[in-house]
Amino acid sequence: MCAASPLFAFSKLNIGVGTYSYHTISVDAMIVQLKLLRIREIEMSRGEFMLLSNPKEELFRTTREKLDRAGIRCWSYYSATMHNDQDIDRAVRFARILGCSNITGDAPAPVLRRIDEMLTQAGLTFGLHNHFFPHIKFAYESPEEVWNAISGLSKTMGATADTGQFAQCGYNPAKAILKLAPRLRMVHLKDVRAKGNEENVLLGTGVAHIPQVMRELRRMKFTGLVAVEYEKEGNDDADMVKQIAYARSLA
Repeated sequence: MCAASPLFAFSKLNIGVGTYSYHTISVDAMIVQLKLLRIREIEMSRGEFMLLSNPKEELFRTTREKLDRAGIRCWSYYSATMHNDQDIDRAVRFARILGCSNITGDAPAPVLRRIDEMLTQAGLTFGLHNHFFPHIKFAYESPEEVWNAISGLSKTMGATADTGQFAQCGYNPAKAILKLAPRLRMVHLKDVRAKGNEENVLLGTGVAHIPQVMRELRRMKFTGLVAVEYEKEGNDDADMVKQIAYARSLA
């Protein structure tokens, strides 16, 4: 694969990858692609690592060794939903094995306070993730719902803003970024076909206002991870080359 020149341009924003983008290939094959794209930081969001898959510690240890050899840092761990102290404890343990400083996920409102307490003690931060689910009202769809859930908690508790999912729910992702700026931990940079439509499209070709999102992130001098996500079945390497090149051209 021949990488286009924008892949190597200096980026003011930290462009990385949400590894769910590579969930249909092996970890080893994913690392090959990440190295070709010169990706240095990721969020581990592959399904087999999420709490709901009941992963074993060995998976995290062997993957950490592979990432270290490749010079790739796991900046954040995507746990998915946490329901109780046991889930939080497992998420902290897995994040530490991977070398992460942040955990992304969601939880019922009463559990968020326990996440605050336990992650503060562990020295990690948390990013509450917004979601779109067809025909189901999720607790954290709007930027206001995310903000209201975390604003009364300590600064350990922040937001992971998914631009595609905000757009799917009918919210302007650039305005969401502005709303969440004081507690923004990281961004899942994703574009979608239309409101209410789960189809992912190449960045800049859908309704997620990606150029405006990137302008807002540059304006606020955002230092967290901007993780490109492309949740498309049958995703090919050429698509990810385009995605990363486009994100870096706006960074």
